Amino acid sequence: MAVSMDLEELKETFSFFDDWEDKYRFIIDLGKDLTPLADAEKTEANLIRGCQSQVWLTHQLSDGKLHFQLDSDAHIVRGLSAVVLIASNDQSPEQIIALDLDGLFDELDLLAHLSVTRGNGLRSMIEKIKHIAAHS
Repeated sequence: MAVSMDLEELKETFSFFDDWEDKYRFIIDLGKDLTPLADAEKTEANLIRGCQSQVWLTHQLSDGKLHFQLDSDAHIVRGLSAVVLIASNDQSPEQIIALDLDGLFDELDLLAHLSVTRGNGLRSMIEKIKHIAAHS
């Protein structure tokens, strides 16, 4: 992941935008900064079920911290993936389990501006990350 902002910077930047079109563009731009997964990692085993678009997730546990990599074939989903990674990447499994990602998306008012299927995909992404954390 090449996104170089932390969660507070994300919230602060998001608050600068008054218009949802601007917020949408910002999210898409975040996705452009993600390092794409290699084609070899875009496997059935890494595919997240429940997403409208194809979304792949890989992870590594190193020094007690989980590092995730997400990729998608849809620009907005790559951006949403970047938001999820900013909030959850390189933390301990316990920290990830304790994260209130639903609360973050409520705070950013994201779910209200996404289609139902995009919102369900986002929840599937979060569930998969928490599942990995719980079993690490």
